[in-house]
Order: sequence, then C-alpha cells, then structure tokens
Amino acid sequence: QVQLVESGGGSVQAGGSLRLSCVASRDASSSYCMGWFRQAPGKERERVASISSYGSTRYADSVKGRFTTTRDNAKNTLYLQMNSLKPDDTAIYYCAAVRASGSRPCVSRSLSDFNYWGQGTQVTVSS
Repeated sequence: QVQLVESGGGSVQAGGSLRLSCVASRDASSSYCMGWFRQAPGKERERVASISSYGSTRYADSVKGRFTTTRDNAKNTLYLQMNSLKPDDTAIYYCAAVRASGSRPCVSRSLSDFNYWGQGTQVTVSS
C-alpha cells in the first residue's frame, strides 16, 4: 500500500505560479510510475503529467511548456511546477501512483491504471 499526500495548492491570479508537492509513504522512485491528474467541476478527471521511475515524462497538450513534473528520490517526493497559470487550470489536483511494468511504459498508462491516489489539493486561478 502506498499513501500519497499533496500540498501546495492555493489561489493565484492568471500568469502566476504554484508548485505542488506529493509525498509518498514508501520509496517509489524505482518501482512506481507516478502522475498528476486534475478534475474541474462538472468535468472528467484528466491526466496532467506522468513520470517514470527513470524520469521519462509526458504532459497533456494543455499544459505542455508551462508545467514541469520532477521527482526527488531522496525525499520520496513528486513535484509539479506550474507556471503561466490560466483560469482553465482551476481544478482539484491529485497525485497518483501505479506499479511500474516493463511491458507497459509509464507514458502509456491511463487514468484507470493508477490505483493509489492522494486526497487532492485545490488550485484556483483568477482573471
């Protein structure tokens, strides 16, 4: 079992920045694929970014060039640096994890594949 705790959410004006953190209860740097997802009111949850144990990343087109996800092995922590925030970025952001699989690269894993989830943190971007 992996427990995940997000932090760093808040309210900012358009164009501002936030950095979200996700701390894992166990070391997942070498055995878990991790990702960031978000869900806005009335919309389906969507993948924002994912990162493999070796650092390979994939981003949603809507955030590419603005968001960056990294992981710190020593701190068992996942980060999401969000720059140039837009009102459309407003949502609850979740971090998630799934056991790594050699036959299914992390970048190909879908939302339904992730079975460990954090509680979520609210991000609100105003005009």
